[in-house]
Amino acid sequence: MSRRDAVAALDFAKAVPDGAGPTTTVAVLLHGRGSDMRDLQGLRPHLPGDWALVTPQAPFVGAAWGYGPGWAWYRYLEEDRVVPETLEESLTRLDGFLSGLPELLGFEVGRVVLGGFSQGGTTALSHALSRPGSVSAVLVFSGFLPDSVSVHETGGTPPRTPIFWGHGQGDPAIPITLATRGRNRLERAGASLVARDYRIGHWIDAEEIQDAVRWVRELG
Repeated sequence: MSRRDAVAALDFAKAVPDGAGPTTTVAVLLHGRGSDMRDLQGLRPHLPGDWALVTPQAPFVGAAWGYGPGWAWYRYLEEDRVVPETLEESLTRLDGFLSGLPELLGFEVGRVVLGGFSQGGTTALSHALSRPGSVSAVLVFSGFLPDSVSVHETGGTPPRTPIFWGHGQGDPAIPITLATRGRNRLERAGASLVARDYRIGHWIDAEEIQDAVRWVRELG
């Protein structure tokens, strides 16, 4: 994909601190189903002031699948099943978007942390697992691991990207049982995984963000 195509890959919103450069941590956070690129910009006050926050918009119109007026990263089926072709389309679009970050932001990019909420968390995790080493870390907030995403649970090479996975114990949209299923697959594969559960439903808690930021900083 050319630089021009990469820039056009996905619409996005951004918040970049003054003086940002190669040592700036760039958090690329993906919104949930039926939302848009502006949604997770609301997390800006909870992130370190020296981080850049970039929030791309999913490529699929959510209304076509009954997801309301916003956008979607894939078509959901049931449990941990999605339509693989729709997820792969979003992952390919993310490839172009991430490769185009230096042009989009106006500076050479160092550490990129890819994360997201709900569908966005599922998509971020899928990207990190299927594109080893493409980002420095992944943050999963209330997502799941699709059964179509390969994880070599025995005898294979462990996933390279460190993973933080936060989930609500009372999540009615993506039950904690689905999180447990995905986490177990990752643990059997030898992934570097930190799992945290919170007394919340289907949303992101301030404590969860604090834990995730602390974890990223501890990675060095």
